[in-house]
This record gives sequence, structure tokens and C-alpha cells, in this order.
Amino acid sequence: MARMFRVLGFFTLVIALMSFAGDMWEMSLLFFIQSAVFFLFGYLNFTERTYIFMFWGYMIIAFLGFTYWSVFEMGLPY
Repeated sequence: MARMFRVLGFFTLVIALMSFAGDMWEMSLLFFIQSAVFFLFGYLNFTERTYIFMFWGYMIIAFLGFTYWSVFEMGLPY
């Protein structure tokens, strides 16, 4: 499971580099931070249960953040 967090770190790093190349600074900064956290968690060697709880926590925060941003910050299309 620790290896999967390193894989998540790799893919978020790829997304961060592509968004950095596309001049999307805020998105690239968000994904650089996520990849650093995933790499850090990948090398801490927690138990499987801890990794599952951290992943579910990450998914809940990410979905709530996405829902908040898309409903309240983007506004209604005209």
C-alpha cells in the first residue's frame, strides 16, 4: 500500500508539471503539494489500515472541495 501512495505521488507530479506548462499556476501548486504529501506518506511505512483511512480522508476532502468550488465559486452559466 505504501507503494501505491508513491504511485499517486508520481501521477500528481505529472499533472502538476502539465498544468505548470499550461500556465495554470494555482492548479500546479495544488498538485505539487499533493505529490509531496503522497511521497512523504509513501515512505513512512504505515499499516494497511492507516493507509486506507488516509486515502478515504483524502477522497472525502477532495470531493467536498470540488463540490464546494463547482457550486459556490464558479457561479451559474449564462
